[in-house]
Amino acid sequence: MIRLDFILVVFLCLATPLAHAAGFQQIEVPGDGALPAIKGGVWYPCGQQPSDIKGGSLTVTIAKDCPVAGEKLPLVVISHGKGGTFIGHHDTAETLADAGFVVVAISHPGDNALDKSRINDFSIFVERPADIKRTIDFMLGPWPDAGKIDAAHIGLFGFSRGGYTGLIAIGANPHFGKRLRMCEGNNSALCDQVHKGALPELTHDLRIKAAVIADPLSVFFTPDSFKAVKVPVQLWGSERGGDGVTPESVVAIANQLPEKPEFHAVPNSQHFDFLPPCPPELAKAMPVICADPPAFDRAAFHRELNAATLAFFRKHLVSAQ
Repeated sequence: MIRLDFILVVFLCLATPLAHAAGFQQIEVPGDGALPAIKGGVWYPCGQQPSDIKGGSLTVTIAKDCPVAGEKLPLVVISHGKGGTFIGHHDTAETLADAGFVVVAISHPGDNALDKSRINDFSIFVERPADIKRTIDFMLGPWPDAGKIDAAHIGLFGFSRGGYTGLIAIGANPHFGKRLRMCEGNNSALCDQVHKGALPELTHDLRIKAAVIADPLSVFFTPDSFKAVKVPVQLWGSERGGDGVTPESVVAIANQLPEKPEFHAVPNSQHFDFLPPCPPELAKAMPVICADPPAFDRAAFHRELNAATLAFFRKHLVSAQ
């Protein structure tokens, strides 16, 4: 029997045709000591014609593994939500790559559709920002086309837990509390720090110069969490929330960031509307993710989301060059 998680990944990756056929290749960031390898994908400008690639009963048109076109290309890193994958925001990645960006999206180890081994473990909230730094290190170092990236112009897109991840990466500091529920009955080294009131070491990355954050998980943030955030932020909030995110929590972040963000409240939307429109088969299998509020047009919204994301990154990562 085919696992539902596998079906989810295949549909997210293959069911929506890649109309503009940006270049695409898969990557693996090597493990580092106790930290596991990170799987992901890279979308980038490509001058070759696309070709049809069959995946199961579906066919997509992409320029797989074609040479990277251009020089001094800005880089954007994408961080998915709880149990997502690196292809969960492929439409945004394609839009940016078609416009001249290199986009790398990763599947966070232990917290993705094919590996949920630590999805409810506190360690995820410490390791996710470190995953971002490791990925940027890889893209600027071992990645074969690292020389084509402009290391001075790096951005981040994060959704849900990926929004939390992005906020930490650009300087936010959470407050976990000594009685953190995720650490009840857990005697790991990280939870031992929490029980003692110590903040585990979190990874910030000053190389990130701009961030687009969509419906971020904010349960660990306080009004003082954002004092060190200095980069421009485009912040998106759904009207109905979901999966632990409330509209009020997103508005609170907008009010607490030191520099006023470019804030977009999306009328009549729910949390998972930040994921691309679902094909019929996936909509039937995953109604929680795919069902939209009445009269909400997810496809039209994604055209708006992707256009605004591109405009924001062009303003802060391209026009400043």
